[in-house]
Amino acid sequence: MRIIRTEAAPAPVAGAPYNQAVAVPPGETLFISGQVPVDPATGALVEGDVAVQTRRVLDNLLAILEAAGAGPGHVVKCTCFLVDIAGDFPAMNAVYGEVFTADPPARSTIGVAALPLGARVEIEAVAVLPAA
Repeated sequence: MRIIRTEAAPAPVAGAPYNQAVAVPPGETLFISGQVPVDPATGALVEGDVAVQTRRVLDNLLAILEAAGAGPGHVVKCTCFLVDIAGDFPAMNAVYGEVFTADPPARSTIGVAALPLGARVEIEAVAVLPAA
């Protein structure tokens, strides 16, 4: 397996035992760890509503995809976690739709009691990397 790391996305929270992403050959399937809305420049959770937080989460995912040599079109599955699924789903879905436009990946959205650092949204992804 190949570990993917980039400074353009947040490092694991407080030295937690996980990587930003792991690529597994052949054809390299990329598993991206759940991203919360942390600004990689400051290491702090971004302030704002779920739309602002979702934009930061997706920017983090896109940075990791780029570091692996891929883009949003290579994502085959996302799992989204929301603290307030009833109230926040429409705004999260709108921002998500701006990134995954044509032929979006499969997706599950799950309501949870809490997320790391008090985030409102977390998204993880699986992608198939382009052939080298």
